[in-house]
Amino acid sequence: MAAREKWRSGLGFVLAAAGSAVGLGNLWGFAYRASQGGGGAFLLLYVLIVLVVCLPVLVAEMVLGRSTGQSPLLAPVAAAGRRWQPMGWLFVLAACGILAFYAVLMGWTGVTLLQSAFVGLPQDMGAAEEFFAGLSGGRTALLGQLISLLLTAVVVAGGVQKGIERLSRWGLPLLFVVLIALAIWASGLEGAASGYRTFLLRWDGAQLLDPTTIRNAFTQAFFSIGTGIGCILAYAAYLDRRAHLPREALAVVGMDTAVGLLAGMVTFPVVMSFGLSEVISSSTLGTIFIALPTGLSSLGMSGQVVAVVFFALAYLAAITSAVSLLEVPVACLIDRLGWSRPKAVWVSAAVIFVLGLPAATSLGVLGWMDSVFGGVLLILGGLLLALLLGWVVPSRFEDDLSSSDAPQAVRQGLMLLLRWVAPPVIAFGLLVSVWDLLRSWFG
Repeated sequence: MAAREKWRSGLGFVLAAAGSAVGLGNLWGFAYRASQGGGGAFLLLYVLIVLVVCLPVLVAEMVLGRSTGQSPLLAPVAAAGRRWQPMGWLFVLAACGILAFYAVLMGWTGVTLLQSAFVGLPQDMGAAEEFFAGLSGGRTALLGQLISLLLTAVVVAGGVQKGIERLSRWGLPLLFVVLIALAIWASGLEGAASGYRTFLLRWDGAQLLDPTTIRNAFTQAFFSIGTGIGCILAYAAYLDRRAHLPREALAVVGMDTAVGLLAGMVTFPVVMSFGLSEVISSSTLGTIFIALPTGLSSLGMSGQVVAVVFFALAYLAAITSAVSLLEVPVACLIDRLGWSRPKAVWVSAAVIFVLGLPAATSLGVLGWMDSVFGGVLLILGGLLLALLLGWVVPSRFEDDLSSSDAPQAVRQGLMLLLRWVAPPVIAFGLLVSVWDLLRSWFG
């Protein structure tokens, strides 16, 4: 059983959970969505959703994993009976669907890293767009996708302590050090202050009621925190009873939000300094694969060094997230079918590679998978978690937290948010997301 494995320490779990949350969605999704949603208005909505909704749901997901000791597929059944089995399948479907297109994005990131290091940066926007056109289709995309999944599988096959925890212990601190260094460097660019004011600090109150801004804030919050897809649940199944879940959930949320803000402090000064505002506002892919390389190329060798460091950082962040996504089907196969970890890993990776082939060959399919798996299904998973732990089995939530000496006031506050705030807010966000998604598809 996968639950027999344990984290070496609580710190290992926190770093792994934070690594699961910190990924490509923080490094460029946050910047792009902030630019789309009025800057400060998006940031306010994002922080409110994270603290009032995502935090209690994240604690609930941790409770479900630790209290049952089961994989994401079986944990809802163990907690509330077989009628909750569809929730387990939702976790598996969402995690596999996200990793299927996420591996494609990882491949693009890896190829861009190699291009920046050994060939150089595009000298103008036309060259950058030509490079991206070749990057996002054909054999290059497939090879990058395959290598990314292989690296992810190697880590997960190593197990909880020797694979996942070992990567997280050195990977996440390194990620923060490099990102802080890049933010300091970016603050010295000529357009830094203008970039902060234009994208992060600009206030437009009307954006608070804009459906796209609300959808972006919900999607960014749930996707970046990673609750609702079973990753944190799978990790929490390897926790002991002493771990203080509310404190550890707060640490995960804090680190995740810090990475998003730091990434914006790197991206926006570059965008403003080199006159790339139109590119960042047109697409999230334009931000990372066209705007940044083009802007940095004007700095010569120093720009190339920064590009190599940034894309290496992005790839590291992607690996830590991909590992948690792959752990979901792996843990389920181990628990449900009794497979060995290596067998479960390589079968899961092979299936996910095949599922991701359409995304590797079509930007339209990739966008659809991002919207459905990384948006709607993820938010739906968060809603089900709030309903299950807040209304169906609230005693499990209370008993688990009290056994690890969480203060009564903290438990009561989290339960209040989980029962009365999270469900209607998430339901509203889900309806807005579906409506706005359908509107974008059908006009």
